[in-house]
Amino acid sequence: MTHITAIAGSLRKASFNLGLASAARDVAPEGVTVTVHTLHGIPLYDGDAEAAHGIPDAVVTLKEAILAADAVLLVTPEYNNGIPGVFKNAIDWLSRPSGDIPKIFGNRPFGVIGASPGGFGTILSQNAWLPVLRTLGTNTWFGGRLMVSRAGQAFDAEGHLTDQATRDQLAKYLAGFAAFAGLPR
Repeated sequence: MTHITAIAGSLRKASFNLGLASAARDVAPEGVTVTVHTLHGIPLYDGDAEAAHGIPDAVVTLKEAILAADAVLLVTPEYNNGIPGVFKNAIDWLSRPSGDIPKIFGNRPFGVIGASPGGFGTILSQNAWLPVLRTLGTNTWFGGRLMVSRAGQAFDAEGHLTDQATRDQLAKYLAGFAAFAGLPR
């Protein structure tokens, strides 16, 4: 059994990327489980707040989910041709204290997918994640890409993925990513 933690990188209730993460849970191949996590409750990173109060509970919960997983799937929107600030902020919190980087990120399989209303999907956001993931020492999977463009046509008003071709692509992506994650590291 391979367990993937999917992190939806948008705070919007009916976000395309929360819908994509939820669809990943629904179309995961046999022997693969996907749990979906959001960024709700993670404050803006502040070193003074960290020193005074420690790591926020929402960050601790997300760290525990990552530690319990075989792999992590970042489900990223693209804001202004880049990584959403709220998502990068969460990753910055996850890297605190810096001594946690090896256990949270080190050689852990990470994949990146995303959905956007634009015509290019999330190619620029996904590309922007690569140096961040490299810096944190992840074992990033490059065996497949999934960038849902014109997401307004693939999702309904509640954020559910309704496009069968995209669901099929997602299932294929997950099968490859799960196989990668199951390989000895």
